[in-house]
Amino acid sequence: MTSQDIGEQAISKAAEVGMESQLDESEELDVDVRTNPADAAQGKLDSVNINGKGLVMNKELRAEKLDMKTNNIKVNPLKAAFGDIEMEQPTDATACIVLTDKDIERAFNSEYIKDKLKDREVTIDGETVTANAKRVNFSLPGEGKISLEADISLADSETKQIAFTGKPRVSDNGNKIVIEDVEYTSGKNEAPELTQALLNSAEELLDLRNFELADMSLQLKKLDVQKGKMTINADARVNQLPQE
Repeated sequence: MTSQDIGEQAISKAAEVGMESQLDESEELDVDVRTNPADAAQGKLDSVNINGKGLVMNKELRAEKLDMKTNNIKVNPLKAAFGDIEMEQPTDATACIVLTDKDIERAFNSEYIKDKLKDREVTIDGETVTANAKRVNFSLPGEGKISLEADISLADSETKQIAFTGKPRVSDNGNKIVIEDVEYTSGKNEAPELTQALLNSAEELLDLRNFELADMSLQLKKLDVQKGKMTINADARVNQLPQE
C-alpha cells in the first residue's frame, strides 16, 4: 500500500463519517475519493463517489439506492493531508436516487405524515365532518403511474375509502415532483379536501430537498417511474462535502 493509498483512504473515511452523521439510518455507505500524489499536494481531488443503500434522510423516507459522483474538487491541501476535506470552491455533481413503492408507503404511514392527515374537515354529501386517514396504501403499478388508497374514518364511525391514480412529472422549477392526471377508482372524488391532502403529502415526500445534505442543492433532471420503483436523476451543486 502506498502513502497515496493511505491518503485517499483517510479522506474517504472522513467524508463517509461526515455523511453518516447527517443520516437517520444507512444499511450500506461507501465514499471513495480519487486523486493522485501530485494533485493532492496542490489540493486537487479528481472526484468523490458516494454510493449508499437503505439511506433514511428526512421525513422517514428511505432511499433504496443513492449514487453520486462529483467533478474535480479544490480543497485546502494542508487539511486534506490530515483527512479533512475543506472545499475552497463549489463543484458540480450528478446523482441517482432509487425509491421503492414499499419505502414510500412506509413514509406515508409515518407519524410525520399521519399528523398531516389527522382531524381534517371534509365535506361529504353536503355535510362538513371530521375525518382521519387510516392506513395508506401506495404502489407503483407501472405505466408511469402512482396509486394511492386510504381508509377514511369519519367522526360518526363510518369508514370510506379514497382511491386514485396519478402521473408524477418534474415540476417547472425542477426541485420536486408534481402529480397530474388524477383519476378516481370510483369515478368520483367523495372527499376532495382529504384527497388534496394526500396529494400534497405525496408531493412533499418526493420533494428533492428531502435528499439534500447540508451545503448541497439538487435539480431534477429526469424521472423514470416503473413497476415497483421510481428512479430520480438529478444534477447537484456541492458547496462542501458532509462534515462530522
